[in-house]
Amino acid sequence: MRSAQHILITGAAGAIGSALAARFATRHPEARLTLVDVAEAPLQAVATKLGPRAEARCWDLTQVDALPALWRNLTGTRGAVDVLVNCAGLMDILSIGGTGWSRGSTLLAVNLLAPLRLIDLALPDMERGACIVNVSSMAGRVPIKGCTYYGGAKAGLAMASEIAHVELAARGIRVVTVYPGPVSSGLEAHARGQVAGSLVAKYIPTGTPDVLAGKIVDACDRGAPRVVYPGVYGVAYALDALAARVTASIGPDPLR
Repeated sequence: MRSAQHILITGAAGAIGSALAARFATRHPEARLTLVDVAEAPLQAVATKLGPRAEARCWDLTQVDALPALWRNLTGTRGAVDVLVNCAGLMDILSIGGTGWSRGSTLLAVNLLAPLRLIDLALPDMERGACIVNVSSMAGRVPIKGCTYYGGAKAGLAMASEIAHVELAARGIRVVTVYPGPVSSGLEAHARGQVAGSLVAKYIPTGTPDVLAGKIVDACDRGAPRVVYPGVYGVAYALDALAARVTASIGPDPLR
């Protein structure tokens, strides 16, 4: 990938998002960084640590209809975005009934609708060499009990991202789809706490944000179509029919 000029990362206050911000800042030292999250204080702390090139923007991604105005304001002051990283995510492990529509629609907005709207806003100004990174989940690849809304949203994002990878190749725009298994983060700790009594939750292989961030930045620079991490989940990605049967049979029961 050519040297990036303006990198936008959602979920930048979280463990994976902040690790991505640090990695991109190192790999593209001249680029402007726009860090987006709803958690203002930790977001500002990440931006301050990265220096004057980084700017914090407190956006609520559940308010999808507000994104066009926020985008116009951003690009009007900082210029077009040539690397868009959709990393923000919310996860619950709850039964369908226990989730309810109010929480379910929030999960859909943050995990699916907002990323697609941001892609829609970024694309008109993207040129050859630009890159879009969509952080999906292995929960969007295999069925995990309690993840109806989260898994459905991540599955939708993954399919949209894989299609965009094929479609935008003709324009020289790279699209990377990321399929993380559990990675140490606030999101992962929250989800693990909802199934704390499960042996699966206790022993399931878990990665680290910094390693994942390095793999994502490398994939963006190389134009690799996807990242699956930790590596053991590559088997589940390749053999998703078998993995689906396994997770459906031994996965922990969700909270009600």
